[in-house]
Amino acid sequence: MKKKLVKPFVDFQPYLDAHLKNPQFKKYYDEFGKQLEIAYKINQLRKKQGMSQLELAKKIGTTQSNVARLEAGNQNFTTATLHKIAKVFNRELKIEFV
Repeated sequence: MKKKLVKPFVDFQPYLDAHLKNPQFKKYYDEFGKQLEIAYKINQLRKKQGMSQLELAKKIGTTQSNVARLEAGNQNFTTATLHKIAKVFNRELKIEFV
């Protein structure tokens, strides 16, 4: 009988802090960082709920591959999509200019 490997939870912050010391990475992060932060939060919410990408996709009316792109930071977010995702996870979407 094969043992199923379980991926441990990895805290993203130490990884990010280490890579932000690289000037080229920091430049890219400053340009795309917020999109990546949102993507990471969506991924974490989904995993915390034990939901697959396909299940989330069905709930927000899109495809699994689209959710994969959202979570990878390779897809722009519309406010409509973010509202749908927030509703799935019983969260409030808050967007502000600071």
